Amino acid sequence: MILRFLILCLGLATGPARACDLALVLAVDVSGSVDSREYDVQMSGLAAALRDGIVIDALIEQAAHITLIQWTGATRQRQTIPWTAIASAADVAALADAIDGNRRVWRNYSTAIGEALITARAAFDGVPQCKRRVIDVSGDGISNEGVAPQDQRGALRAAGITVNALAIETDDTDLTGYFYENMITGEGAFVITANGFDDYPAQIRRKLQRETLRQLSDLDRATVQ
Repeated sequence: MILRFLILCLGLATGPARACDLALVLAVDVSGSVDSREYDVQMSGLAAALRDGIVIDALIEQAAHITLIQWTGATRQRQTIPWTAIASAADVAALADAIDGNRRVWRNYSTAIGEALITARAAFDGVPQCKRRVIDVSGDGISNEGVAPQDQRGALRAAGITVNALAIETDDTDLTGYFYENMITGEGAFVITANGFDDYPAQIRRKLQRETLRQLSDLDRATVQ
């Protein structure tokens, strides 16, 4: 009886586990156009963005779950960091450290954005309890292999998934426009531009701040008004 009483008291003190409000897939381009230094910039930039105070607070407040997928050509996409539940700043720090040290899986292959979206969509099966589902895609080139990214929009919308993009502009392709026209989908979806890889850390920080902040529900809006 005493043991059961102590367990009950502990449960009341800690409160029920928070529901997951956000599942976020970080989909990182590791195609042949990305050299070793640029890969390192992406990983260290992502890690630094996760350590941002605004991002940390937002992830904890939403009991977020985060995973990382490396993607390149068709049939070459891999979930290199599994779904990680965020309940504290220590959880975010551990995830950032894991991303900072995440070993590159491929190099010297094509750019299959549609295949990356298919892999990311399937990954959400691992976190069915999460309410909002977001894919964060970053890349430096248009899709040139496999399924076309625009052909995945219908399935993504039907699954309630939002796709946002970070276009790393390295030439005159207008990758920002391409991502806007062919990839992003979902309510409030957006593209952020990085002017080369050296601008990536600052822009991925902005992007994570924007997409991790909890979106107001209709009830929230009514309360604010």
